[in-house]
Amino acid sequence: MSKLATALQALRDQPDLELRQALARTRDELFRLNLAQHTNQVTSTAALMGKRREVAQIMTILRARALGFETQGQKAQQRRAAKSPKTQQAKS
Repeated sequence: MSKLATALQALRDQPDLELRQALARTRDELFRLNLAQHTNQVTSTAALMGKRREVAQIMTILRARALGFETQGQKAQQRRAAKSPKTQQAKS
């Protein structure tokens, strides 16, 4: 599993309250990075892009949950459900 997929899975497994806290924390970090960039203190602009992407990922997960497309840990449940029939067939 890739680093991105692992990070997304960790976000999807968190409850809504923790996601909102992570969103606030990430937005604060992004604000500080933007401020540092305008004062020429940021050496890596990739950090800005990474934080913007992280904010977008969290917001996407929260929106999907609000619309009912996704629930907390839904992907983990789907993986377990997909694996269980295979293991049952192998036992037979």
